[in-house]
Amino acid sequence: MTTLVTGARGQIGRAVLTTLHARGLPVRAASKDPSALDLPAGIEATTLPEDLESLTAALKDVRQVFLYANPAAAGTFAQAAAAAGVEHVVLLSSSAVNDPNAAANPIGASHLAVENALAAVNLATTTLRPGGFDSNAFGWIAAVSAGEPIQHAYPDAALAMIHPLDIADIAVAALTGDELRGRTVTLTGPAAISFRAQIGHLAEAVGREIPITTITPAEAEAQMSGTMPPYIVNALLQTWARTTDQPETPADTTETLLGVPARTFAQWARENAPAFGAA
Repeated sequence: MTTLVTGARGQIGRAVLTTLHARGLPVRAASKDPSALDLPAGIEATTLPEDLESLTAALKDVRQVFLYANPAAAGTFAQAAAAAGVEHVVLLSSSAVNDPNAAANPIGASHLAVENALAAVNLATTTLRPGGFDSNAFGWIAAVSAGEPIQHAYPDAALAMIHPLDIADIAVAALTGDELRGRTVTLTGPAAISFRAQIGHLAEAVGREIPITTITPAEAEAQMSGTMPPYIVNALLQTWARTTDQPETPADTTETLLGVPARTFAQWARENAPAFGAA
C-alpha cells in the first residue's frame, strides 16, 4: 500500500517519508520541484498535476497520503483522491481551525477549507492541528549570529510550542496504525514556555549570552510587516498579548497519543545550535 508524502522538502514531510521508508513501507515523495529532492535510494519523486484527470492518474495505486494543507488545490485533490481510491489522508492542518471564528480568520479559514474539502468527499481523514513550532525560533538566527539582542514585544508570552519531529512521529503513527485513524487532534509540546525561556535555552546551547530587548507592539508590527502579511502579524501579536497573562494550555502530545515523552524546546535548541553559530 503506497503512501504519498507531500511537502517532502519540509522537515515534517521528510521525516515522515524517511521513517516509513526505513520500516520497509512503500512510499512516494511529492514536491513542487522533485529534482531538488535528495531522497534515499528506492523512493520515487513526483509532482502533482493541477487538473483533475491528470491528478487522478498520478494518485493511481496510492492508498494513503500525508498532505500539507493547500486551499487552492484542496477541492481538486479531494475529488481526485476519492476517484483514485485513496483510502486515508493524514492532513497537516493548524490549531487556528479551533477558533470559533476560524472562517473569518485568514489562517484558520485556509486550513478549514482543506478540512472541509476532504470531508465533502467522505474521505477517511486523520487531521493534525499543531500550534506553534519550536522551529519558529529560526527567525532569530540573524540577530544571534550577529551578536545582536533579540527584540520582542512580548518576551514573557508562553506558548506550548511543538517540536516538528513530534508531529512527524504522530503522523507516522496515524499512517501505520488504527488508533489515530479518523481522529482530529490538536497538538502541542509538553508545556508552555515563554520566549524569554526559549532564548535562555538557546543561549545555553550556543554557549553565549543572548540579550533580549523589549520593544513596543507598534515597533514589532513595523518589523514583522516586512516579511509577513498583516493578518498574520495581527494574529501573532494578539496571541502573544493574551498568552503573556494566560500561558497556553498544552493539548495532545506524543506522550498522550503515543506514550512517548514529548521533545522539549531545550532539546530542539541543542539539535539546532550550529545554525545559530555554535561551534
